[in-house]
Amino acid sequence: MTAEEMTMAWSVNASGDPVGSTPALGVVRRSLAPSDERALIERAQGGDREAFEELVHCYDRDVLRIALNILHKTEDARDVYQESFLKIYKNLPRFRFECSFYTWTYRIVTNVCLDHLRRRSSRPEDQAPELASNRNGETTPGDFFDRQQDQGALSDPERRMRGLEIGRRISTALDQLTPRERMVFEMKHYQGLKLRAIGDALGTTEETVKNSLFRATRKLRAQLEGLL
Repeated sequence: MTAEEMTMAWSVNASGDPVGSTPALGVVRRSLAPSDERALIERAQGGDREAFEELVHCYDRDVLRIALNILHKTEDARDVYQESFLKIYKNLPRFRFECSFYTWTYRIVTNVCLDHLRRRSSRPEDQAPELASNRNGETTPGDFFDRQQDQGALSDPERRMRGLEIGRRISTALDQLTPRERMVFEMKHYQGLKLRAIGDALGTTEETVKNSLFRATRKLRAQLEGLL
């Protein structure tokens, strides 16, 4: 079976969920005992299609959630979902159990996301934050502020308008970061990852991550000076 044919098992429906699955994105992946997971991986490495599809079912939630957390765009997350599993399939024979399969998978997904961020930064028309509809049918920036927003502000029009302005300014400021700086900042502050975990995911050192985070924070403070 070719890698291209394998993508048939990874199609995503209109709501952003992998076809045939029903749990919410926040649900933790199906747990396997280490020995069972290793056996499944070794079978997949040997060309067992059903074993690889089982791995996909165990990790599809994580892959899509990681992509959505980093890219914030459903369409881009779907593309990353497909591309990531294609890379996992192609590179699976080289997996040597030197780290957990989750860490190895996370590294692939974040690198694919980084490639997408680089491509997005070269297309200005794609940099505007995704819009989300609120309960009144209005559209608001679906980026940083939506996730950090104080719900009490919804009952205060003045605070809400200021909040929307802060959200727009933060989105614009994030767009000024390099793709790697933005990814490191979001992995640290949106996903709550430790610097070492970010370094492992990106295949770099903790010190390099720390430097990227410092530059990102300094740029954001400069962009948002006088606003917050």
